[in-house]
Amino acid sequence: MDTRDRITMTKEDIADWWAGGFVARVLGIVLAIYLIICLVLAFIWSNEPDLFDVAERVQQFNAEERRGTVTGTATAVALVEVASTMLNKSGGYVANDIAPPGALLDNIPNWEFGVLVQVRDLARSMRESFSRSQSQSTEDVDLVIAEPRFNFDSESWILPRSEDEYREGIKYTREYLLRLSDPNQSASQFYSRADNLNTWLANVETRLGSLSQRLSASVGQKRLNVDLAGDAEAGQSTTAPKELEIKTPWNEIDDVLYEARGTTWALIHFLKAIEIDFADVLEKKNAGVSLQQIIRELEATQETIWSPVILNGSGFGLFANHSLVMASYISRANAGIIDLRELLSRG
Repeated sequence: MDTRDRITMTKEDIADWWAGGFVARVLGIVLAIYLIICLVLAFIWSNEPDLFDVAERVQQFNAEERRGTVTGTATAVALVEVASTMLNKSGGYVANDIAPPGALLDNIPNWEFGVLVQVRDLARSMRESFSRSQSQSTEDVDLVIAEPRFNFDSESWILPRSEDEYREGIKYTREYLLRLSDPNQSASQFYSRADNLNTWLANVETRLGSLSQRLSASVGQKRLNVDLAGDAEAGQSTTAPKELEIKTPWNEIDDVLYEARGTTWALIHFLKAIEIDFADVLEKKNAGVSLQQIIRELEATQETIWSPVILNGSGFGLFANHSLVMASYISRANAGIIDLRELLSRG
C-alpha cells in the first residue's frame, strides 16, 4: 500500500469521524437548548396568578352581556373566573402533563388541586342549596351538568383531558349565570339565606381545619386521640392508640403548603363574592366585619415566598418554618368562620 492510499484512507476515516461527531454535536446542542427552554418555562409556569377584583369582574360581565347585577351574580362569576384562571394561567393546567416542563413541576400542580377542591365544593353547594328554595325543589338544569364536570379526575391527560371537562363545567355554570340575570327566566334562582350560607361555610371549616393540622404536622406532633370526643357510648371500626404521633413526610411538606395556598387563593374570591350576594343577610346578623376579618387573614397567606425552598425549621429554631406560618393564618381564618357560622345560626 503506497503513501497515497494511506493518505486517502486517512481522509476517509476523518470524514467518517467528522460526520459522526457532527451528528452527536447537533443532538447535544439541541438537547441543551431543550433543557434550557424547559428550565425557563418551568420557572415562569411556577408563578401563581395574582388575586383579581371580584366586583370588577362582575361589572365586566354585566357590560359584556348587557345584564344587571342580581342576587347570585357575584358568586357565579367568581366560580367561573377562578376556574378559568386555574386553566388559563401561565402554562395552563399542568397537573396532568406527561412531558417536560409540566411533568417536572411539583408545587403548581398542588396549588391547582387546592383551587380545584374549592371549586368543587362551591359548585356542589350551588347545585344542592344556593339554587334551590327547599330540599324538595328541583335542581337547576345547568348546574346538574356543571357540578360533576368539576369532579372529573384531575390527572387525566387524554380521552378526555381534565381541562376539557373543567371547561365544560365552566360553560354550563356560565349558562346558569346568563339565565340567572335574565328577568324572563324565573326558573333560574339563587337564594341568599343564612342557612344556605352556613351549609357551605361548614364545608370550608372542615377543609381549613384539615389543612391547618397537616401544615402543623410539618415538625411532628404527639397528639392525644380525641376521635371519640370523650363520648363513653361512642365507637369506631378498629381500635387506635390513645396517643398519636403525626408528622408530614419531608418530601410532602411543600406539597401541602402549596395546596393550602391554592385553597386560600380560591376562598378569598369566593368569600368576597359572598360578601356581595349575602350583604343583607350579613348586615342583619351583624356578621359583615367578621367576614372581612376572615378575608384579611386569608389574604396574608398570599404573601410572596422569598425563599427558593420551603423551609421546615423547628417552631422556635434558627430557621423559619413556612408551614407553621401558613397554619397560623389558616387557623385564625378558620376560627373566624366558626364564629361567623354561630352568628348566622342565631335568630
